[in-house]
Amino acid sequence: MSPDPSFWNARTVPTMYFVGVTTTKSSIMKVFPKWSEILGLGAVIEGYDAPIHGPAEVYRAITNHIKTDPLSMGALVTTHKIDLLTACRDMFDYLDPNAELCDEVSSISKKDGRLEGHAIDPISSGLAWEAFVPKGYWGQTGAHVLCLGAGGSAIAISAYLSRQKDKADRPAKFITINRSLPRLENLKRINESLNTDIEYEYIHNQDPKVNDEYIGKLPPGSMVINATGMGKDTPGSPVTDNCPWPQNGYVWELNYRGELDFMHQAEAQKEARNLTIEDGWVYFLHGWTQVIAKVFHLDLTPELFKKLDEAASSIRR
Repeated sequence: MSPDPSFWNARTVPTMYFVGVTTTKSSIMKVFPKWSEILGLGAVIEGYDAPIHGPAEVYRAITNHIKTDPLSMGALVTTHKIDLLTACRDMFDYLDPNAELCDEVSSISKKDGRLEGHAIDPISSGLAWEAFVPKGYWGQTGAHVLCLGAGGSAIAISAYLSRQKDKADRPAKFITINRSLPRLENLKRINESLNTDIEYEYIHNQDPKVNDEYIGKLPPGSMVINATGMGKDTPGSPVTDNCPWPQNGYVWELNYRGELDFMHQAEAQKEARNLTIEDGWVYFLHGWTQVIAKVFHLDLTPELFKKLDEAASSIRR
């Protein structure tokens, strides 16, 4: 759906964009004004909804608008991270090492006249991971990670884990299941460039019952991640109601809004399986605050993050 023609007008106040699929439903639309006030930015946020795997001209139009309009400060990109960079790589003056590694941009910013692209997710996913997974967990349990989805979040989490210096903080095995073969092949190519002893397995499948079968083979204590976007950007869940979650395991639903079918399926077996269940709220907070720090050139201290966390959580409640 094309934006209103006025969307492309030169901005009169500092503007940050949110490039997604259903941006008006995101909590950031209520949270950002409060954060702007706390940070003294005097800035507003504008959503740009694009279809999943949209045409290149859509991504180039929004990237060009940010690049050429002085008060268009930058953007956070969600579902379109990989597709946007594929379409707009030549428009960026600088890509950070994570963007080069992951072949995606989740942050668009400007510095000294340059348009910069950063892949923030390896940082924000790691910060979210560390908030609920104990140090040394994988060495103590021998558990595995199974990630449903092979897009940007799967790439980011894999990259983060590969960089953990202590072997006990790395799972012995990381399994990825995805409906699209090209995304699986892209993840495999990236993982092969990582210097890690993690064993990777790639499964091409779109049948939730088959996903259940693979989950049922995991060792106790393993983690299952929903990185598909199902339950938010698209309806449904990648598993069935009878999914045999790993005993004493972790379930990470990367979404924090929407129907959240995957998370509710896990909650139905939480006590029986002794599951630790995490949604995507902390991931959301770290993702946004890290990008805002890039766009507005801020020093994001732990104290400042705590203030922003408290403000966002009060709005969520």
